[in-house]
Amino acid sequence: MSTLRFYAIKESMSHKPIPVEEKERRSDLFGKNVFNENAMRQHLSKDAYKGVMSAIEHGTKIDRNIADQVASSMKDWALSKGVTHYTHWFQPLTGITAEKHDAFFETIGGGMSVEKFGGDQLVQQEPDASSFPNGGIRNTFEARGYTAWDPTSPAFIYGTTLCIPTIFVAYTGEALDYKTPLLRALHAVDNAATAVCKYFDKNVKKVSSSLGWEQEYFLVDKSLASSRPDITLTGRTLLGHSSAKGQQLDDHYFGSIPTRALNFMRELETECMLVGIPVKTRHNEVAPNQFELAPIYEEANLAVDHNSLLMDIMGRVASRHNFKVLLHEKPFAGVNGSGKHNNWSLSTDTGVNLLGPGKTPMSNLQFLTFFINTIKAVHDNEDLLRAAIASASNDHRLGANEAPPAIISVFIGEQLTKVLEELEGVTNGKLSPEEKTDLKLNVVGKIPDVLLDNTDRNRTSPFAFTGNKFEFRAVGSMANCGNPMTVLNTIVAKQLKDFKVEVDALIDKKDLKKDEAIFNILREYIKASRNILFEGNGYGDAWTVEAKKRGLSNNKTTPEALKARISKKAIALFEEMNVMSKVETEARYEIEIEEYIMHIQIEGRVLADISRNHVVPTAVKYQNVLIKNVKGLKDIFEEQYKSVSQEQINLIEEISNHIEGINANVTKMTDERRKANAIEDIEKKAHAYCFKVRPLFDDIRYHCDKLELLVDDEIWPLTKYRELLFTR
Repeated sequence: MSTLRFYAIKESMSHKPIPVEEKERRSDLFGKNVFNENAMRQHLSKDAYKGVMSAIEHGTKIDRNIADQVASSMKDWALSKGVTHYTHWFQPLTGITAEKHDAFFETIGGGMSVEKFGGDQLVQQEPDASSFPNGGIRNTFEARGYTAWDPTSPAFIYGTTLCIPTIFVAYTGEALDYKTPLLRALHAVDNAATAVCKYFDKNVKKVSSSLGWEQEYFLVDKSLASSRPDITLTGRTLLGHSSAKGQQLDDHYFGSIPTRALNFMRELETECMLVGIPVKTRHNEVAPNQFELAPIYEEANLAVDHNSLLMDIMGRVASRHNFKVLLHEKPFAGVNGSGKHNNWSLSTDTGVNLLGPGKTPMSNLQFLTFFINTIKAVHDNEDLLRAAIASASNDHRLGANEAPPAIISVFIGEQLTKVLEELEGVTNGKLSPEEKTDLKLNVVGKIPDVLLDNTDRNRTSPFAFTGNKFEFRAVGSMANCGNPMTVLNTIVAKQLKDFKVEVDALIDKKDLKKDEAIFNILREYIKASRNILFEGNGYGDAWTVEAKKRGLSNNKTTPEALKARISKKAIALFEEMNVMSKVETEARYEIEIEEYIMHIQIEGRVLADISRNHVVPTAVKYQNVLIKNVKGLKDIFEEQYKSVSQEQINLIEEISNHIEGINANVTKMTDERRKANAIEDIEKKAHAYCFKVRPLFDDIRYHCDKLELLVDDEIWPLTKYRELLFTR
C-alpha cells in the first residue's frame, strides 16, 4: 500500500465522532445572530425602523440620516456579541461567496482610537474587482467595482464578523453578481403577478416568489479525500473502479444516519439556526455517504443567500469533524450524483399561495391562471431554462439514472392533465349560463379534490408540479440558485405581463366578462403548451424521439445549452423585463463558457498527472514483480516454466496493454488540448474541449480502472471507492 494511502486510511480510522450537545431549543437559537426585524425593533429608532421596513417591503430608498442611524445601531449590536470586523458579503460570478473584512477599529489621533461604522460603510464599498469574472464588461486594469447594501436580506454575524449582504456591480453599473439580476427578476414578477391578481382580489399589493431548496451532498473522510489529487483539485474522482458494493441494495436511503455524520449535522444545524437558515429536514440519500438537507421555504432572494451561506458553513463544520463535503454533481461514477431541487411558488401579501387551490371557484380560477401561465412560460423558454442549469459538472448528472434528462418537460399528473383537457374544450367567446355553471362546478370546483389524489411524482421530470408548487429538479448541487431563479421568475413575469394584455384586449374588443376572457385565453395557452407536458419515463429512448417531434430542445452538453442565453429572443426578454441588459447577458454567456473550458482544462491536466505519475509507475512496479516471479519459476521449473507461469505472463501482457492505452490516450488528449487552446473563438474552443478533449477522459479512465483490478492492492497509490464511500 502506498505510504500516502496507508497513512490516510490509518488517520481516518482514528477519527472518532465528535459529540455535539444541543443545549438550547431550536426556536431559541433561530436568528440569534441576525439583525432581523426583531433585532431592529429593539435597536433602531422608530423612524429608522420604518425607513428600513419601507425599503424591504416597498423598495423605497433609505436616506443618509437613516443609514447612519442603522449603521450605528448595527455596530453596537454586533460589538455586544464580540464582533470585531464587518464585511460586504456578495456573490460574484465565481460560484462562491466573497468578502473583504474591515475592522471597526479607527484611530482618532493622540494615541486614541474608537470603533467606527457609519452609513457610508454600510451602504456602499469599493472592493478591488479586477480579478472577478466580468465577461468583457471592463478591462483587467479597471479594478473599480461597488458593493451596495441589500436591506431585504438581513445582516448576520458569522464568527467575529458582521456580514452585510450586498449586490456587486461594475463602475459602469453592470451587474457582476447573481443577486442583482435576481432582485430585478423578483421585482418584475411582483409587478406582473400583482397586476394579474387584481382580477381576483383588489387588496393584493405585492407578490413574492418563494423558494425551498433541497441540498444534496456527500461526506467523505477528510484524510482520505486529501489523499486523492482529483478530489482536492476538481471536487470529483476522475478515476476509480466501482466498489463491489455500491447503492444496489438501497440500504443507505433513509436509513439510520451514521453517528459521525449525525454529529456533523447537529453542529451544522446549530450554526444554520444562529444565522437564520431555517433548516428542517435531514436524511440519508441513495448513494453511500450521501445525504440531504432541506429548509422551510423562504422569500426567494433570502433563500438564495441562505443556500450560498450554507455551502460555506458546511465546509467549515465538516472540517471540524474531519470530513470533506463534496458538492460536485457527480463525484463518484456508478452511484447517484447530487442535485439541488428548487421548489418554487408565488405568494401574495394577503397570505395566498397562487399555486395552491382555494375553497371557491374564483380562487381556483386564480390557481389555474398562474398554473397554466407558468406552464406556458416554460414551454416558450425551455431552452433558456436548460441553459440556466448548464455546467461542466451538471453535464455528468443530467440524463443519468438518478437525475432528470437534459430535455426540459413539465409533469403535472394524470388528474390535472384531464382538467386541462376539459378546459381546452371551453367555448370560444361568451359562455352560456349552463356552460359557466358546469365549468365552475365540475371542472374548476373539483381541483382541490383532484390534487388530493395527485400526490405521486415523476422523478425523471425536470420541472414537476407537486401539489402547491413547481419543483425544478434539474438544478445542480454546486449551483448558485440565483441563476435558475432569475430565469424562472423572468419568464413567468413576461408571460403574466402578456397574459394581462391579452385578457384586457379581449374584454375591450369582444365585450366579454373578466372570467370569460380569462377562460378563453387559458384555453389557447393549453393548446399552445401541450408539447411541454409529459407524464412518462424521461430516461427512455422513446422520449428522445418524441421530444424531437414536439420541437423540444435536447442540449446534452453545456456549450450546446448556453447558446440559448445569447439568442435574440433571450436578450430581448431580459431587456424588456429590465432584468439584464444586452451587455450583461452576453457577459454572462462568456463567463459561463470560459468557466466550462477551464473546468475541462483543469480536469484534463489532473487526469494526465494522476494516470502517468501515479497509476503507470505503480503498474510498472507491479509488472516488475511479476517478471521477477516468472524468471524465478523458469529457474525452478526450467522447460516446464511456461505452463506454470502462463497466468503471470498473461497478466504482464494485459498490464502492458493498459499502460500503452493510458500513455497513448494521454498524449492524444494533451495534443487535443493544445489545439483547443490555440483557438481564439471562445465558442469553438468550448466545442473542442467538449467533443475532442473530454471524451478521451473516459478512455484514459477505462485503462486506469482496469489496472486497479489487476495491480496488488498493497501498492495501489489511490484511495479506492470502497474506502471513500464506506468509511464512516
